[in-house]
Amino acid sequence: MSEQDDILYPSIGPFILVHVAGLAVVWTGVTEKAITLCIILYFIRMFAICAGYHRYFSHRSYSTSRAFQFALAFLAQSSAQKSVLWWAANHRHHHLHSDTEDDVHSPRHSGFWYAHFGWIFSAKNDKVDLSKVPDLARFPELRLLHRFEKAPAAALALVAFSLDGWSGLVVGFLWSTVLLYHATFCINSLAHMHGRKRYVTGDDSRNNWLLALITLGEGWHNNHHAYPSSVRQGFQWWEFDPTFYLLALLRCTGLVWDFKCAPMSVVHNRRRLGAKTIERAAAELALTFHTVSGGSTKAENDALTLLVPTRDEIYCRAVGMFPQSPSMDAIVERAYGMILDAGHTRSAVLI
Repeated sequence: MSEQDDILYPSIGPFILVHVAGLAVVWTGVTEKAITLCIILYFIRMFAICAGYHRYFSHRSYSTSRAFQFALAFLAQSSAQKSVLWWAANHRHHHLHSDTEDDVHSPRHSGFWYAHFGWIFSAKNDKVDLSKVPDLARFPELRLLHRFEKAPAAALALVAFSLDGWSGLVVGFLWSTVLLYHATFCINSLAHMHGRKRYVTGDDSRNNWLLALITLGEGWHNNHHAYPSSVRQGFQWWEFDPTFYLLALLRCTGLVWDFKCAPMSVVHNRRRLGAKTIERAAAELALTFHTVSGGSTKAENDALTLLVPTRDEIYCRAVGMFPQSPSMDAIVERAYGMILDAGHTRSAVLI
């Protein structure tokens, strides 16, 4: 069964309905107040998703009080992107298995649309694995939000309606919600397909300045995968990261503290990679040398198997594939070993 066959289609109904309901604007009209509300709700909730769901709940990149923790969770959950526990658990799983077959949303393995939003409605991702978020699940108020995951969004919809009637509901709430959906989802899909890689991370994460603009700094995705627990994702001064700037302002008020930042050895790409990242990068590199399907006879297959590239050939390809890294020699050596192992295994099977 394919991943697409695993989608729970009844649960995708409300998601589609939110998009379709936005077309009701032909009856409600568009007021200046509703447009203003749409913009405000987009940016406030995007900040809550980035600073809350992502940098705080998923990666604990800073500390805050229990009261502000709840406020962040409630506001982020008003975006209708499932509960704080579900979001953080799945995101932590993503980082453990980024762009492998076990990743919940990898364009490499499941295609663009499934990685963009299809995975959210998959049966295998429907239930939250609380063992991945024990630090969050111990708070009864967060478990309550998880139980009533749609309540914050419903409350905000009522507020939007009270402020500007049907136009406030449709344009202010629904339009901003749809925009939030796809801006956030682009990090799971497009940020693993388009952009530049500054660091070897063992996955397809990329830095994309346009996505950084519309997601308040989340588009510096390759930076993030290089050091996930950093509160600042725009490592360079010119990498626009409004979420970090706003958190820095909140730190001045005492609402947040204990910022974790990427060390200079990471920022300047001087730190050696971990074994897991080297293994993933080496596997990707080794795979590029397995393009020959083989001959029609055993002798031809044996001859092809013995055509093992030299370390220099592997190194040249690695330099073309990956950003510069102090661990490049380790990646090449591991890839060379994988290629040799694959050749020996294949020869043994053919004998």
